[in-house]
Amino acid sequence: MNTILEVKDLCKTYIINKRQNNVLRNVDFSIAEGEMVAVMGPSGSGKSTLLYTVSGMDRMTAGTVKFCGKDISKLKDNELAKLRLDDMGFIFQQMYMLKNLTVLDNVILPACKTDKKKETRSETTARGRELMKRLGISDIADNDINEVSGGQLQRACICRSMMNDPKMIFADEPTGALNRTSSDEVMEELTKLNDGGTTVMLVTHDAKVAAKCTRVLFIVDGNIKGEYNINKSENIRDRERGLNNWLMEMGW
Repeated sequence: MNTILEVKDLCKTYIINKRQNNVLRNVDFSIAEGEMVAVMGPSGSGKSTLLYTVSGMDRMTAGTVKFCGKDISKLKDNELAKLRLDDMGFIFQQMYMLKNLTVLDNVILPACKTDKKKETRSETTARGRELMKRLGISDIADNDINEVSGGQLQRACICRSMMNDPKMIFADEPTGALNRTSSDEVMEELTKLNDGGTTVMLVTHDAKVAAKCTRVLFIVDGNIKGEYNINKSENIRDRERGLNNWLMEMGW
């Protein structure tokens, strides 16, 4: 498989009250096309900072990050914004939606801002409705965002992340604000996308969520201390058991 994300010697330092805070230190890893990789670690270990930095939402201090062969550290802000819009999808724990738009209008918004696809507004709307149908939320398309459940809204966020056919989805605690039932539903949809070929990198504190991925990176104090390959041919309980045992060995 081709490598879609390659990270070498990545460092991220914040200056707070004239003191350096080294959040990421010499991080190395790669993700191949079609993988679904979870990042786990204690609170404050640098999980979200890692996700934001490798996706270009935050600038790195040192090192290299290559996305589809492009060194994102060398891209100008407008070039980086276009890369994120056209080739990346994003899902967050807080389901950021514009309150003055319907759920469907929020879903199709990224496609209205890109020149990647040459299509009419009606064609874009039809694609948005089809995505919502696939994720079982077509009935809330014309609702306001305060008229739907958290699980429905997060599935709408998944639809939005897929509008420009991204090469990779970055998800920061996508199930963190959901109950177990909604969490399972959202992970089922992300797994389906991954089974269809979409590469996914997600941050999670939930071993049940991570067990549905293909690989887990464990980060402590800004360094990746280990990785665990998950055998997806095993049933989910055996995957969870194996992952939990490994996490305990890593000091989880």
